[in-house]
Amino acid sequence: MGAYIFRRLLLIIPTLLGIMLINFALVQFVPGGPIEQVIANMQGQGDVTAGFSGAGNEGGPNQTEGLGGAAGGGEKYLGARGLPPEFIAQLEKEFGLDKPPLERFLFMMGNYLRFDFGESYFRSEQVVDLIIDRLPVSISLGLWSTLLAYIISIPLGIRKAVKDGTRFDTWTSGAIIVAYAIPGFLFAILLLVLFAGGSYWQIFPFKGLVSEGWEEFGWFHKIYDYLWHITLPVLAMSISGFASLTLLTKNSFLDEIKKQYVTTARAKGLSESKVLYGHVFRNAMLIVIAGFPAVFISSFFGGSLIIEKVFTLDGLGLLGFEAAVARDYPLVFGTLFIFGLIGLLVGILSDLMYVFVDPRIDFEKREG
Repeated sequence: MGAYIFRRLLLIIPTLLGIMLINFALVQFVPGGPIEQVIANMQGQGDVTAGFSGAGNEGGPNQTEGLGGAAGGGEKYLGARGLPPEFIAQLEKEFGLDKPPLERFLFMMGNYLRFDFGESYFRSEQVVDLIIDRLPVSISLGLWSTLLAYIISIPLGIRKAVKDGTRFDTWTSGAIIVAYAIPGFLFAILLLVLFAGGSYWQIFPFKGLVSEGWEEFGWFHKIYDYLWHITLPVLAMSISGFASLTLLTKNSFLDEIKKQYVTTARAKGLSESKVLYGHVFRNAMLIVIAGFPAVFISSFFGGSLIIEKVFTLDGLGLLGFEAAVARDYPLVFGTLFIFGLIGLLVGILSDLMYVFVDPRIDFEKREG
């Protein structure tokens, strides 16, 4: 197993390099780069330096040496007609766009290998600091929604497998289909209207992860306040997530129940609960439990943008979206690098979970 893990760790380097290279190449053809953003802000405010916080500041955008490209066309930059060439040249130098794309990419990757992600173009903060500031929201949403999905799905899936074809199985399947069909953002708005003072009851807060002055609360009050704030967002994220997991659990149990070893165990006089939880459970839950890291990461990365927007939560999903809209390339590529690295490491962790749940699995023999 050690050799397999070592090979997987080595594969992270070319895989991550390929991810960054493809996205960097795509950005070179996307119109509306950071200089266009500066020009747009400048024209809207009537100030040639408006919206450009990095120009001339020590440790500004030139730390990341121009991660993105610019759009081509009759004008080099959209909206730049009439502006002094010296001003455009200064912007290119500050953003690092005066260098060839290959040189910019190599410089960027050299910094990233040292975990130096530079400074955001328009926020005047280090990329790492911005990510760390928003990690609590994304971890809270991802972790609690995943745990809630497992807590509901596993017992429900087992019950549906045992009661397969009965009325209970039929009506719960209908409920699951309805829950799966409800968009998360629509359910989030419904929760706000019903329980956050929209039109009915003011039971839960409608924004934020904690209340003001949270640092001064006692530890019990801190836990209560945190859970009070996170309840509605987690419910909104979990409404459709448990559907596929429930059906996966049910089908896994049904497959195992039909196997010969279950018939043999029943013939020996073992009770149904002993057969179900002593023999079937471990084999049936292999794929469900081992997939926990991947489910958490998918919720952590991509499942919270709309929920964060609805509940006014500053998480990584909203941060990444705003960075992409603003063409804040240090933030875009910094988060992409970190998320890509975490995703690849979680893939290895998922394999280790398979071995932990069932030691009979040997990935080295499979590769051989």
